[in-house]
Amino acid sequence: MNEIIKKIEAEQLKENVPEFNVGDTVRVHAKIKEGNRERIQVFEGTVLKKQGGGARATFTVRKTSNGIGVEKTWPLHSPHVEKVEVVRRGKVRRAKLNYLRKRVGKAAKVKELVK
Repeated sequence: MNEIIKKIEAEQLKENVPEFNVGDTVRVHAKIKEGNRERIQVFEGTVLKKQGGGARATFTVRKTSNGIGVEKTWPLHSPHVEKVEVVRRGKVRRAKLNYLRKRVGKAAKVKELVK
């Protein structure tokens, strides 16, 4: 049974998965269906966490919109996620940035990674 599930999940994986990490500022292009029309909506923010593996891998992005924090979680291999582009790399020392939820303004920023 386990091998059958692995085969089905392997077929659903995307080939060109973008390379990004926690702390990066990303721009997620997501397909939105409104009635019979379909459009692409861009969501730009900081990656708080990446979790899971294989077809179940998800990532959470947080942005501030009109002074209110907004978080969205997407499956990494979802057909609704058109593309994920990295705007800037972030320098962080932990895997989950849940502490950013309590911070406001400049305190909620992540330092940029300079290579």
